[in-house]
Amino acid sequence: MKTEKELNSDILKMTMKIREVYPELLKYMSEMPFKISYAVSNTLNLIALNDYYDSLHMIYKKYATNHQNKF
Repeated sequence: MKTEKELNSDILKMTMKIREVYPELLKYMSEMPFKISYAVSNTLNLIALNDYYDSLHMIYKKYATNHQNKF
């Protein structure tokens, strides 16, 4: 599993890519639930970060598939 730093970097890169290529998706990003769990364990936080990245990636890929002209 990736480290917290790596996941945060991946999330930042994906967010920047979405802003650059498909800015119309930003409205959906603000609706995505995301919780950081500091209290329970670092492992749960890593799982939450990974899930959030996967969600961003999935939205990007699905949108790109339907809008090939910009991909």
